Amino acid sequence: MANALQTSFLPSTSSLRRTPILGSKGKSQALQVKAKIREIFMPALSSTMTEGKIVSWMKSEGDKLSKGDSVVVVESDKADMDVESFHEGFLAAIMVEEGGVAPVGSAIALLAETEDEIAEAKAKSQSSSSSGHKAVEEQPKQIEVAAPDVPAAAPVAAPPAVSASKYVALGSAVHPASEGGKRIVASPYAKKLAKELKVDLGTVVGTGPNGRIVAKDVEAAASVGTTDAAEGTVAASPAKPAPVAPGIELGKVVPFTTMQGAVSRNMVESLSVPTFRVGYTITTNALDALYKKIKSKGVTMTALLAKATALALAQHPVVNSSCRDGNSFTYNSSINIAVAVAIDGGLITPVLQDADKVDIYTLSRKWKELVDKARAKQLQHHEYSTGTFTLSNLGMFGVDRFDAILPPGTGAIMAVGASQPTVVACKDGRIGMENQMQVNVTADHRVIYGADLAAFLQTLAKIVEDPKDLTF
Repeated sequence: MANALQTSFLPSTSSLRRTPILGSKGKSQALQVKAKIREIFMPALSSTMTEGKIVSWMKSEGDKLSKGDSVVVVESDKADMDVESFHEGFLAAIMVEEGGVAPVGSAIALLAETEDEIAEAKAKSQSSSSSGHKAVEEQPKQIEVAAPDVPAAAPVAAPPAVSASKYVALGSAVHPASEGGKRIVASPYAKKLAKELKVDLGTVVGTGPNGRIVAKDVEAAASVGTTDAAEGTVAASPAKPAPVAPGIELGKVVPFTTMQGAVSRNMVESLSVPTFRVGYTITTNALDALYKKIKSKGVTMTALLAKATALALAQHPVVNSSCRDGNSFTYNSSINIAVAVAIDGGLITPVLQDADKVDIYTLSRKWKELVDKARAKQLQHHEYSTGTFTLSNLGMFGVDRFDAILPPGTGAIMAVGASQPTVVACKDGRIGMENQMQVNVTADHRVIYGADLAAFLQTLAKIVEDPKDLTF
């Protein structure tokens, strides 16, 4: 559900009228506001959000807004969210352009109640201080022009013609991310991909929410362009191999993205928690056979691991507990399995809620939905912030074992390695071959002890090695 824009009221001096209002003697007067100019604030889209980045404005200056209209797409620490207008009026002035960053609670635009107030709102935005706003994209540079006869302080001075290509007037309905006045709304990853693949976003039809361009739209457009080029009879230039990876400028200092900043803060915070690690080897022959059997029905290995973990946690609630204040801990009432997913520019943990109660087929469908939303940066706050136990799986990359860092606010995280054929000694004394995987659990030692983890891992191994309960 989209978030509502927060606004505060600024009286419009040109629209204040003194209208007689009868009092006890019929002579008193009161000041009545005929029109309003409201500041639109950067909303807090999560409890940990301190600043937000403007991904794109879905409305242009001068556009009429109705209550509930999506106005701007804001990038929080974990997702992009459409933000709705809480009031009717006109988007009079945009104070933070696309790509700009603003602290939560600071003004990003002005909303005029009537069309007559737009000019005054623009004047207010022009005179407002922008020192609190931090631009991420390169800002238009002021070009010095020798013109001694023009006063530097003239408020209505026209911009130099040489900078017209970079200058966007306050009253203009065209913004830097627009082409020909047409608003292009695309996810950050889609924009980055379009730049790498040299795809013109103006020619791409978006299939995301409200026509938003997502990565798959760019990839489809790129594949069409490649096919057309291959069929051409005349080459405009010698063929060059496609870039394998986006170019990286060695030696360049790159600031954190909003998501990377959030990950950095969480990782530093986790250092204050005393943790310990326990490893375990689990035979996966039966699980692998089950997966091959039901894979065609849409079941994923991630869902199977999450289900097995949730069933084990149900028998060991202390491993599903959490300590937040250092003085007490909570036995969480739900078993919500967060699973780490690498996305462009960061890491996020979509949550499979009540994983112990949901059947494996529904759980798999939900997981695919969450991954799609995560990669489009469309996850809602509760879809990535409510985990009680975390899984991190690098087995698909051939990693046999690793340790994971405990996310703040949770009791444990389990790192899952690849299932690999291993020579083992059978119970009858002969040598055999088994598929085995290594799991390592990192836990908060204030709440969870070694014996707790050992018992949990024994239960998990029994479930994985005899997975009949996973498909109930």
